[in-house]
Amino acid sequence: MSSASPASAAHGEGAPVPATALPCGPLTGRVRVPGDKSVSHRALIFGLFAEGVTEITGLLEGEDVLNTAKACAALGAKVERLGEGHWRVTGVGRHGLSQPDATLDFGNSGTGVRLMMGAVAGQPVTATFDGDASLRRRPMRRVLDPLRQMGVEVLAEAEGGRLPLTLKGSIAPSPLTYESPVPSAQVKSAVLLAGIGAPGSTVVIEREATRDHTERLLAHFGAQVRVEPHGPHGRRVTLEGGAQLKGAPVAVPADPSSAAFPLVAALIVPGSQVILADVMMNDLRTGLIATLKEMGAAIETLATRTEGGESVADLKVSHSRLKGIEVPAHRAPAMIDEYPVLAVAAAFAEGETVMRGLSELRVKESDRLAAVAQGLEMCGVSHEVRGDDLIVRGAAAVRGGGPVATHMDHRIAMAFLVMGLASQDGVSVDDVAFIATSFPSFLPMMRALGAEIRA
Repeated sequence: MSSASPASAAHGEGAPVPATALPCGPLTGRVRVPGDKSVSHRALIFGLFAEGVTEITGLLEGEDVLNTAKACAALGAKVERLGEGHWRVTGVGRHGLSQPDATLDFGNSGTGVRLMMGAVAGQPVTATFDGDASLRRRPMRRVLDPLRQMGVEVLAEAEGGRLPLTLKGSIAPSPLTYESPVPSAQVKSAVLLAGIGAPGSTVVIEREATRDHTERLLAHFGAQVRVEPHGPHGRRVTLEGGAQLKGAPVAVPADPSSAAFPLVAALIVPGSQVILADVMMNDLRTGLIATLKEMGAAIETLATRTEGGESVADLKVSHSRLKGIEVPAHRAPAMIDEYPVLAVAAAFAEGETVMRGLSELRVKESDRLAAVAQGLEMCGVSHEVRGDDLIVRGAAAVRGGGPVATHMDHRIAMAFLVMGLASQDGVSVDDVAFIATSFPSFLPMMRALGAEIRA
C-alpha cells in the first residue's frame, strides 16, 4: 500500500486514554462526520476484485478501514492515498488475488475480517486472519459455516471458531442458498463475496432486512443481483456468479452511525442547533432517526439528493423534549450500532423507553448490552435488562459519574461522553483510544460544536 497513507496507532497497545465530558452550553454549527464505515470497507474490497481502477472519495480513514486497505494491498491490489479521503485501488480481477506474505491483521474490525473471509473463500489462496484482543473474542462461526458449505477449508482456528484462523479458498466455490439464522449484513456480504466466483446463483435469505450496501455496490460494479421481499420484514438476495467486476468511482456518504453522536448531543443539550451535512439516508440505516422522531426529536431533513447510489441529506437537529417509546425488535437491523447512544437519549426522555430484540448487541466489539447497562448504572440512570430487551427510565436530570468501562468499544466511549455533556456532574470514560477505529475526528469535531471534553 502507498506510504502516503496516514499513520494510525497500533491497536490494543499503549496506556488507556481516559476522558471526561463536562456539562456544556449550547452546541452549534455545521459539520460533516467521516465517511460511512460500511461503504468504505466494501468500496476497497470491490476495488480489489474489479478489473481496472476504482477511485474512492470520502473514504473513512479510521483504523478499521485502513486495516482493510492494507489487506487489499497484501492480496495484490495497488492501493494509493491521493489526498484526504481520496483513494485509488487498481484491482486484480476475479481470480487474480495474490498469496499474502503475512497474517492479515484487522485490528478491531469485525466488518473487515468477515467480509474479507468471504472474498478469500472464492479464491485459490490461503490466508491467516487475526485481530486485537477484542476481535479475538468475537464469534466467526456464523461466517465460517456457510463458507464451508461453499468449499472453503478452515485449516486452523482458535477455540470456538475464533481468531486467529487460516482459510484455504476454492477456485470454484459451490453456489449456495443460505437462510441466515441471525440478521447480519456481515454474514450476508461474506456469502455474496464468495459467490462472485461461483457458477450459477448464490442466494441469501434473511428474515429481517439488513443494510444493503453490498448489493448496491455489486450492481454498481457490474454484477447481476436481484433483491426481492421475503416475509413481512425480510429479503431474498440472488447473485448470478461468474461476472467480472469493473472498476467504478465510489463517493462515500457521511456515516449515519457516526452522525448519531453529535445528533443525540444536540437533542439533549439545551439550546443546541446543529446541521449535519451529507448524511446517508438509506432506509436500512435510518432506524435511529425514525425512532428519535417518534420520541419527539426535532430533526429536519434538508437538501435530499443521491450520491454514489445512496440517498443523502443534510439534517438540522435542535434541542428537544423527548418522551419514552417502545422500539420494535424488527427495527434493530436498521440501527444496531446506534443503541448505545439511543440509550443515552432515553435517559433524558420523559417516561420509559423499551428497546426490544437486542441479542446482536451481545456479540459486537464488546457485549454492548451489558456495557450499556453498566454505564447507565454508573451514571445513576434507572434501567433494566430483561432477556434481550433494554428498558431505560428517563429523568429530568441525569447525575453522571464514571469512570464508565468502555471494554475497548468505540461506540460505548462516544455514547457516554455524549451523556456527560447534558449531565449534572459530567461523565468520565476509561479509554477513548479506540474511537479512532471509526471516528478519528470525534473529539475535535465535538469541541468545535461547543462540547467540553477533556482527555
